[in-house]
Amino acid sequence: MELLYRSLGKTGLRVSVLGYGAAPLGGVYGHVDEATGIATVRRALDLGINLIDVAPYYGATAAETLLGMGLEGVERSSYVLATKVGRYGLMDFDFSAARVVASVDESLRRLGTDYVDIIQCHDIEFGDVRGIIDETIPALEKLKDQGKARFVGVTGYPLAPLARVCAELEIDTVLSYCRFNLLDTALRDRLPFFAEHNVGVISASPLAMGLLTPTGPPAWHPARADIIAAADRAAKYCADNGLDLAKLALQFAISNADVASTLVGAAAPEVIEQNIAFAAEMPDIRAIAEVQQILSSVTDPTWTSGRPENSDSPPVPSVTKGT
Repeated sequence: MELLYRSLGKTGLRVSVLGYGAAPLGGVYGHVDEATGIATVRRALDLGINLIDVAPYYGATAAETLLGMGLEGVERSSYVLATKVGRYGLMDFDFSAARVVASVDESLRRLGTDYVDIIQCHDIEFGDVRGIIDETIPALEKLKDQGKARFVGVTGYPLAPLARVCAELEIDTVLSYCRFNLLDTALRDRLPFFAEHNVGVISASPLAMGLLTPTGPPAWHPARADIIAAADRAAKYCADNGLDLAKLALQFAISNADVASTLVGAAAPEVIEQNIAFAAEMPDIRAIAEVQQILSSVTDPTWTSGRPENSDSPPVPSVTKGT
């Protein structure tokens, strides 16, 4: 079960095609005991996953704290660690320079390290993107100079604000979630733009936050009723034909070589093992096509996230910085 590795933009990093999304360590999908959380982190590393993504928002800092325990004693150069700044609660955002600088120091203490490989502005669609460009990211760049971070990135659900930042600044990475999966492939249209700007692309939530699973999404899922209904039909098709919707979704998500890594959450070692096993199998192209056909009944598979002015509009044209 050997993982593939891909280059992450201009960073020089080689990251596993499956990354570990550590949000579940914060208990956001149910209680996780300390021993199981630590074992999950160690199993991911043992099986070749080398990109780990977390944030202070996940479990109100609990995910970072437990991840730090899991990484204790592990050779620091053996993994790529990413965390975030700017989001601290469901509607608690602060992208000011003073707050994000303090936030990085707090995260480093919880994670038990002197530096993170990637520091990211979290869910920038909830902030003033102009202010993030002019104030937040320059503050993070100064932290690079101090050795507290190696690279700077932005994350979010709408793709337009991510592209806007990349068009104006020399950003290293973007993290997009729920935008490259069996339901929604909008990220694919932006990949040439990001490649032109030499930005490393990380994708998250290949299962669309639980939509593309046999059991369906959690009650809090923001998708419209017609989207959930289409996902239910896809799950029924898979069940009737002896297929695993989650496996098909994961295999599809890692298939695009222009996406350096796809983050998958887990709070148990066996889930890590299963995900890597799925990734190692040859995908069932016919079944994937059938599921996509079922899901194609949804004409706009998106939902609202962030400020209205930061929503997705017609794609940002591919431009050269400074023009």
